[in-house]
Formats: sequence, structure tokens, C-alpha cells
Amino acid sequence: MKYKAKILIVEDQYMEANNLEVMLRRADYRVCTVARSVSAAVKIIEQEGPDLVLLDIQLKGRLNGIDLAKLLSRKNIAFIYLSGNSKQQFLDAAKITRPYGFLAKPYREKDILIMLEVALYAHQENLYLTKQRLDATADRNMDNQAFAGMIGQSDQIRALQQQMLRIASSDVSVMIFGESGTGKELIARHIHLLSTRARQPLICINCAALPPSLIESELFGHEKGAFTNALDKRIGRFEQADGGTIFLDEIGELPVDVQAKFLRVLQEKEIEVIGGKTKKVNVRVIAATNRNLQEDIIAGRFRADLYYRLNVFPLVSPPLRERKGDLPLLIDHFIAKISKVEGRSVTGISDVAMREALNYDWPGNIRELENVVHRSILLSTASIISTFGHLPEPAGKTAIEKSHLRTIEEVERDHIIAVLEKCNWKVYGPGGAAEILGVKVPTLNSRLKKLHIEKVRVKSSDKGLRSHHKG
Repeated sequence: MKYKAKILIVEDQYMEANNLEVMLRRADYRVCTVARSVSAAVKIIEQEGPDLVLLDIQLKGRLNGIDLAKLLSRKNIAFIYLSGNSKQQFLDAAKITRPYGFLAKPYREKDILIMLEVALYAHQENLYLTKQRLDATADRNMDNQAFAGMIGQSDQIRALQQQMLRIASSDVSVMIFGESGTGKELIARHIHLLSTRARQPLICINCAALPPSLIESELFGHEKGAFTNALDKRIGRFEQADGGTIFLDEIGELPVDVQAKFLRVLQEKEIEVIGGKTKKVNVRVIAATNRNLQEDIIAGRFRADLYYRLNVFPLVSPPLRERKGDLPLLIDHFIAKISKVEGRSVTGISDVAMREALNYDWPGNIRELENVVHRSILLSTASIISTFGHLPEPAGKTAIEKSHLRTIEEVERDHIIAVLEKCNWKVYGPGGAAEILGVKVPTLNSRLKKLHIEKVRVKSSDKGLRSHHKG
């Protein structure tokens, strides 16, 4: 019998370790001796040389799974975290070690096997990257037309371009992570242009912009008369992209029921037209998100199996604040581009304006920079931009002033509390908070728990009830 790979289980709970071992052997994986602690795992790793480690974060003893993960990273051994703890501090500490996945207990056998398959494939790709150096031709490509329009010479951009060159000729799914405005669609376009599919269509879709009632028809198409108001046949975006590439931006906004049909496209290479028959499609998928999909998986908003299928090769589009050395090049690029469009003779910026740009964090990233340069050109009466003084946050703002800016979670928490107080803390039913907010009751209860919102009694001198939340 041909085995798939050798797996080490590091788990101090006997029943869970035994169940995992049974699952893996049934799927034709070789299983090392189960380790109950970090010290035992280190010895087994030296003796048996596993291909991948299933690693519980919270192990008994002085060292935990995160400590072992650091050793695994140095040895170039792939690992996937197992944990029953979904607290943000554990997720943040775990993510720093760059695992190939994170499974929250209790987990399904299907989720484990899919994640193993994807992780082992991705690890082989990463090993190839560490062993192979791009030759002089690849370096020259990065300096000419291969990345025309992708402005920057920082280490982050050069590393990203190397990864793009490596995966362009493959048909593997790519997931691009990054904040809004960092150029995720531009990355997708370059991957397509560098691929063997470059002469075929590239179809770009913003999932957040599609109405929930029309998204399935938009993606997969429908036949005439398939539903009310289906007056004509519609060719879906996947069918339009046949032979080429489809880019799905804001993939985290897809409704869960549509995610299931999208998974079928990835697994079976076919679409199900509404009111029609299934059709085979040959499409390379590139997805992007600015959300933490692992948190969405734990909250039930995103399918774990779809995430693992998409996240075969993750790329990160760096925020502008982490590559400020590219600012002069980007500003020169936008000045030349926008001056030409607007018929202006602006040719550069002053030292004062450059210092202002370097002192600003650019929360809106490259998109914000382009808009600011555009506005400055329109306001300028000279051949150079003298100041970016109209930036939303003046350079040199103190930490105390910045601390007054609220996070998204704080805004969400305040809004939910306001709605609850308006409806006298009625969560469900007609006129309840769930109905007003437009969410399902389980979803609202989950958010109340995550945001630490609870209803408590106050002193008798106060009237009624009021909200209490933990910071």
C-alpha cells in the first residue's frame, strides 16, 4: 500500500489523540508515535522525521504547542494547530508562527483531511521556494514588463513579485490577503497576465457589491424563465471566465449557501446553472479578502472546507505604512499619471510635502494616496505640490489623540447596545434587536458574547436596566 505522508500527533488528551490516529490511518496516512508533551514530540521528530505535525496549542507542562511550533519552523516541518480555545490572544500568538492551518475543536474528519491535503501541497511549494533561487532572467522580468504598473522596490514588494512569478504558471488556487486599497486586484491581474491563460478572459467580481438575491445568478447564470423576472438567459461569470481566470474580491461576503455551490466548482470543475443543467468549466480561481476568515470560520460565517480549497497558496499584499520607502516612486507615478489626465503641469512635490507623506500612516493605503495626490494636483497653483496639509490626520498627531479613534469592534458594540436599549433589550421576535439589525438570532447572540455585551442590574437609584460591557 502506498501511504500519503507521515503525520505526528501532539495531543495530551488520550481520546482525542486516539480518534485522530484512527482517522488518519483510515485515510492511508502513516502515523508516528503519539506525543503527549513538547519534550516527547522533540524526540519523536528526531527519530521518525514526520512530514507534518497536528499540534495542540494547550499542552500540559512548561512548554506549549506554540513553543514547539518555533522548532518546527526552523526545521521546515509543516504543522497545523488544534485547539479548543478560540480567544483572540491565542489566535494572534498562533498566527505569528505561520501554521498551515488552524482547526478549532470539535472538528470533523472531512475538515481535517481536506486541510492535510492542502497543507502538504502548500508546504511542498514553499520548500521549492526556499531551495530554488530565481535566475537572472526572472530578475530581469521583474524590472521590465512583467510587473508594469506595480510600483515599488521595497523588500516586501520584491518578495511578493517572486512568489507571483513562482505560481503564475500553475493552476493552483490563490488567496490574496490584505487591507482595503493595497492593490489586491492588481496582483490578481499580474498573476493572470504571467500565466498560460493570459490570452483567455480575466473576470473580476466584487462579492460585496452583488445583491444577495442575485449573486447566485450572477456567478452561475440562469435559463430564461428559471424564476420570476428571468426574462432572458444569463451567462454566469464562471462560464464567461471558462479557459481563463476568475478573481473574486471580498470573498468573505459570499452567503454560506452560495459558498457550498462555489466549493462544487473547485472540487468538480462544474457549475449548476439555475433552471438548467450542470456545465463543465476550466477556470483558475484567485480570491481576495481584507477579513480574518479564520475568525469567520469559527463564527460559522465561512465554510472551512472552502477556505482550505482556496488557500492553497496565500499571498499578502502589504499595507503602505509597512513599505514607506516606496512612497517617492508611487507619488511620482501618480503625479505623472494624473497631471496628464487633468492637463496640469505639476511635476513633483516639495520636501515639506514628502515629510508629511512619510509621517502619515495611510490607513486607506495606495487608493488613499492616489486620491490625495489627485486632490493636491487640482488645488495646486504651482509646478510642485507644496504641502499635503489637508490630510485627514495631520502628521505628528500624538498617541493620546490617536487613542480617541474607535476601532470597528467598538463602533459595532456601541451600535448594538443602542439598538438593544431602543427595543428594551428584546433580542428576538417582532421588534426585537435581531429583526432591527437584520441578522439571525444565533448570529446576534454570538456577537453579544464576542463583544462582551450583557444586561446587568444597577443600583436602585437608577431606573431600570442598562448595558454593561467589558473592555
